Amino acid sequence: MSFISNIKSNYNPKRLAVKLNAKGEQFVVKKHPWVFSNSIVKINDNAHTGDLTIVFSKNKNKVIGLGLYDANSPIRIKMIHFGTADVNESFFLKKVEAAFEKRLKLLQTNTTSFRLIFGENDSFPGLIADVYNSVLVVKLYSEIWLPYLETILKSLQKVSETETIVIRLSRNLQQSNKHELNDGEVVYGYLKNEVVQFVEHGVRFSANVILGHKTGYFLDHRENRRLVGGFSKGKRVLDVFSYAGGFSVHALYNDAQEVTSLDISKQALEIAIENGKLNDYNGKHITIAGDAFVELKRLINNNKTYDVVVIDPPSFAKQQSEIELAKKKYAQLAELGEKLTSKNGLLVLASCSSRVVVQSFFDINLQTLRKQKRVFKNILNTQHDIDHPVTFPEGSYLKCAYYRFKD
Repeated sequence: MSFISNIKSNYNPKRLAVKLNAKGEQFVVKKHPWVFSNSIVKINDNAHTGDLTIVFSKNKNKVIGLGLYDANSPIRIKMIHFGTADVNESFFLKKVEAAFEKRLKLLQTNTTSFRLIFGENDSFPGLIADVYNSVLVVKLYSEIWLPYLETILKSLQKVSETETIVIRLSRNLQQSNKHELNDGEVVYGYLKNEVVQFVEHGVRFSANVILGHKTGYFLDHRENRRLVGGFSKGKRVLDVFSYAGGFSVHALYNDAQEVTSLDISKQALEIAIENGKLNDYNGKHITIAGDAFVELKRLINNNKTYDVVVIDPPSFAKQQSEIELAKKKYAQLAELGEKLTSKNGLLVLASCSSRVVVQSFFDINLQTLRKQKRVFKNILNTQHDIDHPVTFPEGSYLKCAYYRFKD
């Protein structure tokens, strides 16, 4: 098997010598992966996206880091290495091997899906690589990788030992004229079915690697799904913003009495039902299609309560201006969730908005729940699973809190 020819870029990158101002240099010294345009003091003329930038210290003329130039982003240089190195096939292979080693503990469990490359946190800014059984899905968010893509894909395939590689492209990459790739294209091996089955802590799932969101599934909540499953035996569970039923299926697998999956997408709910059927379970699986805020109020008005309530919304703050509104929405969901949580029940609240920082989210939940005048205990707070390592502040986005009510 060989890689298809159109993964090659039509531009050959060159090397750029770069000097930064004091603030920019300090960020690089502290191993932050982003260099903004206003930090650049000196750079070669005619720089192009994908060029290798060699960052020199201002005074000692010493190489302090290597990055890739991105003409289309305010983050003008995206760092791929701190210190000096030869950027070649061996360089990328070692980076992928280092990332794989961080995931070894997870792979000792009954799990065949994991994130092999988590963007900047694994020295590949703007690149995600997820493994679903024997299929590797690589999603590109930046043109900086186009000149190096074939080399990187070979390293990813070698380390992961996957049989198939699918390329997914962000919206801006789909509109780029710098390549001939198509979103959802198989660039290595072949794909029998666009829906790929995999195992997560013993529970069977499927992902549409061609048409599904992101790379086909959301792997980041894996550990939280396992934990919720452990709390669900004999319980009535409500999974809000359920998407493909991650929490729902774990609950059913762990002998929940009844599980309700709530999502605005009927198609996602159909996938949730099918994912449930991949496993043996005896409980009842109910679906509700509709806006979560509206449907939660309707359930409250109908005096519904659940032993376990999980609320895991999409990002509410994709830009700075949305932060305050996002905080109000999280508070509203905490209040609605409390009203739906039965006596001695468990409320699980999650956020994937990186702009709402960890402590702020936890504080919002506590402040809101204390106003409800029920006795509760914050039994657990979690963040990223092992295959989503965080190496810089902005790389952290996931947070999840568990509240046990004492009625």
